[in-house]
Amino acid sequence: MTEIQRYLAEEVAEDLADGIINRREAVRRLGLLGVTGAAASGLLATFAAGVAAAEPDSATERRGSAETSWAPVARESITFAGPRVPLLAAWAPAAKPRGGVLVIHENRGLNEHIRTVAGRFAASGYSALALDLLSEEGGTGAFPGEAEVAAALSRVPPARFDEDMRAAVTELRRRLRGKKLAAIGFCFGGAMIWRLLAAGEPRLAAAAPFYGPFPEGGNLGGSRADVLGVYGGLDARVNATRPAAKAALEAARLRHELLTFTEADHAFFNDTGARFNPHAATEAWRRVLNWFDAADDHRHRD
Repeated sequence: MTEIQRYLAEEVAEDLADGIINRREAVRRLGLLGVTGAAASGLLATFAAGVAAAEPDSATERRGSAETSWAPVARESITFAGPRVPLLAAWAPAAKPRGGVLVIHENRGLNEHIRTVAGRFAASGYSALALDLLSEEGGTGAFPGEAEVAAALSRVPPARFDEDMRAAVTELRRRLRGKKLAAIGFCFGGAMIWRLLAAGEPRLAAAAPFYGPFPEGGNLGGSRADVLGVYGGLDARVNATRPAAKAALEAARLRHELLTFTEADHAFFNDTGARFNPHAATEAWRRVLNWFDAADDHRHRD
């Protein structure tokens, strides 16, 4: 099992442990990921035991309202040149852009929530391109549900993600000549942003991986980005990789901050999900915009 496959399987087990899906659905989703039999049972039991041993606050108490006042902003579906096939994305242009942002989706693919995030960046002065990492498979919309989307993502060679994201940075640069570029990703997408930085992408002025696990052995020496890592204090699984991220950032001498919202859980920014934390999400958004604004662009152009 690859590092990405293991992460996606653990997402399923964690969703079951938190009561977001039932056991039958968890077993189905694990089967799509190729995890069956004793391996599936063991994984689910491990996460169930972890929740039972945790502090007594309930999942319901940790979540908060799923209502949101975020206003939708116009986006358009686009295609652009990729390494092998045309890549699919949502494009949200700012009226007077002061920069551009690459947005990388969760394991649910390029859905309406991620398109809305791109629109919010545009409303805040950053033109945004939300990439569909399943472009080569026909796009997120080619799959019947989010479980099938996650299974498809698990089968993609990780190096292809790196290549597609770099192509998206190239497209952003083409559309926003002379503007600073940043990148943000959530959950699976947060892991992808760490991968992009470790792949040595030098054109980013800033990056904000949200609760994404740091890749094993990741080296950030080729990056020049100012990095804001965002974590939920209740997200023990991803937080276990935080020391490795910190060590890599320090070794690369990158300007960085690792920000933890102590009462928030994994995926707290997603206002359509069960773990949405409106207070943490609002503050995290403010901190990201401030971080992108403060990034020193002149060091990041080649």
